[in-house]
Amino acid sequence: MSAGRPSEGAGCVTWWGFSPARDLVNTGPVRRDREVNLLLVGSGDPRHILKSVAGLREEEVLHVWVLESSMEVVARQMLLLYIALTPQEMMGLNEKTEVFLELFGNSVIRSQTEDTLKRAASQLSLHINDTMESDMHPCLDASLLKFRERDELVRIFKSWVQPVMSSAPISISKAWDYRVRQHLGTRYDSKRGCFDWDLMMKLHEKGCSVINKQQYMRWRDCGQAFELREGVYQITNPSLLSLRVFNQRVDRVALRGYWGDIVSSPYISFGIETEDQNLLKTQNGQHMKTAQDISFANVQKLLQSLSRRLEGPLIPQSSAKEEKSHTTSDHKLVTINDLMRLNRVSVNFLPLDSLQKMPNKGKYAHFFNIVYISTSFAHHLSPKIKQIAAPDAVLVVELAKYILDLNKEQEAGFAERVSSMCTDAGFQLCREATRDDVHAVFIPQKDIA
Repeated sequence: MSAGRPSEGAGCVTWWGFSPARDLVNTGPVRRDREVNLLLVGSGDPRHILKSVAGLREEEVLHVWVLESSMEVVARQMLLLYIALTPQEMMGLNEKTEVFLELFGNSVIRSQTEDTLKRAASQLSLHINDTMESDMHPCLDASLLKFRERDELVRIFKSWVQPVMSSAPISISKAWDYRVRQHLGTRYDSKRGCFDWDLMMKLHEKGCSVINKQQYMRWRDCGQAFELREGVYQITNPSLLSLRVFNQRVDRVALRGYWGDIVSSPYISFGIETEDQNLLKTQNGQHMKTAQDISFANVQKLLQSLSRRLEGPLIPQSSAKEEKSHTTSDHKLVTINDLMRLNRVSVNFLPLDSLQKMPNKGKYAHFFNIVYISTSFAHHLSPKIKQIAAPDAVLVVELAKYILDLNKEQEAGFAERVSSMCTDAGFQLCREATRDDVHAVFIPQKDIA
């Protein structure tokens, strides 16, 4: 049973992933390489980047290559990385975690968060527009993008700072409600029952019982996943708006709105798994902590771990008094040059058509040690992937467990189809990898002499 129309719930833009954060460097067989090239295809957010950096040993080198389906998603990836890399003396750890999650999972944000977003967008626009390719921040490297893609990025960042005057402002609340109506159809008038069904019979049955009913209902109703401090949440989060092209009788029309997930929730990325068992304690059969609490703890830990990779001396942890001052005083302008530079880590953004063109470029021949393919890009699994994968590469494919509009048979069918496509592409299931129903891990087939 599905509580809505299939395919509508997941949306057509991947603002967050349909799987928890994974340390991809340590997924699969134990590797001996000290330098790792990791290709992320359609991951939608930086969860795997942060988790993989946190798991690096001091001597290891990680180059991340990011490929997305649209420049709006690339812009949002860069925004979240900018927040993550903001030095702690310019934004305290608690506030940085709150701002990260607010921009990550909320359709509406506070005025203070809007100010931070606008400052970040201004700096990112300058970074893309005015920085020499050789001088780009190593974790925000857009030098490989085409000129028109870089122009599009600048346009997006500027629209976050100053919306285009010729167009009417977008109410994300109305855009969200439109999506809910489209998804539920005639069930819209009993939408809370549909929301409850998806939570109890889908997410909780899939092991996500830590997702709190009140918080999930609030997110399903209006798109607000994280309410981490008291305040007025009423300003549209522009990083969650994008264009969608519709075919009409004689023309194609692009509509700006919210076209992402309205069913699975942003809690999946950071809020359903934790190494801290205290966060999973129950009392009388009820979780004492929520997915919001776990998301905060996980993101805070990941952001804190970045300081261990700093180039140069470490910055001392802020005291509680310093932390309070950060949240009450005006922030300094954080330029791209002020951002933390991580030792032996780079993040490179690739052109949107790279997956088709990389196999024809010698520099990418058997180049990537790890390739991650999201559910939205699974149809691209082909022998071309093996051409860009190193001989001992690991291929990680996100499965459809948390795409709630699929029933069990469709979910199993997706996993079987992925396995078949990977076999045809020259890969085999990795027996050494931890088995789960969230990701499938493959290694190249060995050629028989």
